[in-house]
Formats: sequence, C-alpha cells, structure tokens
Amino acid sequence: MKDLVVTITRALVDDPDGIEVREIEDGNHTVIELRVAPGDVGKVIGKDGKTAQSIRTLLAAVSQKQGRRLHLDIVD
Repeated sequence: MKDLVVTITRALVDDPDGIEVREIEDGNHTVIELRVAPGDVGKVIGKDGKTAQSIRTLLAAVSQKQGRRLHLDIVD
C-alpha cells in the first residue's frame, strides 16, 4: 500500500523528494500517514478535497480485496 501511495503522490507533487509515507498497522486496520513539502499539500488535497478522496477510494478498493481496513491521513 505504501508503494501505491508514493507512486500516486509523485505524479501530483513538484518535490517528489519531500514525500514521506509511514504505515501504522494495528491488527486488521492500517493507517497511512502521508507528508509532503508544504507547497505541495494543496496539490495532494485538491480542490474541495477531491484529489485526496480519489486516492482514498483507490486505497479502499485495493485494501478491501486484501481483506484489510485502510485509512489515509495527510499530515502537514
């Protein structure tokens, strides 16, 4: 999952070296924390949060197939 988030985020941001992704697993639930450069936060969130919601939708589809629950946090 971490690799999927990094791949999607690299396509969106201007500073791909500023991407940090951390997975926190707790049984059947996983939280993915995404940090990007301060100037790229708006690009990852998108207008009205639509880009972030699209990323979450993709992750939900993949995680459901694996029988896991996943939550994406975009940390500033």
